[in-house]
Amino acid sequence: MVTKAKETISRWDAADYLKSEADMAAYLEACLNEAPDDGALLTAALGDIARAHGMMQLARDTGLTREGLYKALSKGGNPSLGTVLKVLHALGLKFTPQPAAEPAPQASPPARQPRRAAA
Repeated sequence: MVTKAKETISRWDAADYLKSEADMAAYLEACLNEAPDDGALLTAALGDIARAHGMMQLARDTGLTREGLYKALSKGGNPSLGTVLKVLHALGLKFTPQPAAEPAPQASPPARQPRRAAA
C-alpha cells in the first residue's frame, strides 16, 4: 500500500510581502484603484500594511493603542478618518486627493427665455 505524504497549506498573507514604503504605497494604490468606493477593502489593506510595519511600533507612532488599531483595522472594523490619517502618516504615506480619471459631464443649464415687455 502506498501512503501519500501530507500536504500543508499555509494561509497567504499580504503583510508578508510588504517590505518597503514603496511596496505599501503600491499595494494601497492598487486596492483603491480596484474598488475606489469600498471602505472595507481600504480598511483591510491598511490592516495588512499595519501588520507588515508592526502594530506595536505603529501604536507608538500614532498614539493609539495596539488593541484599538487591531480593532479599527480588522475585517469588521470601521476606523474614523482621523485614525486613517494618523496611520497613513505614521507609515510614511499621505492622503492625496486627485481628480477622477474622467470627470462626469456637466449638464448645461436650460437656456433662458427673453422676458416679454409688459403691455
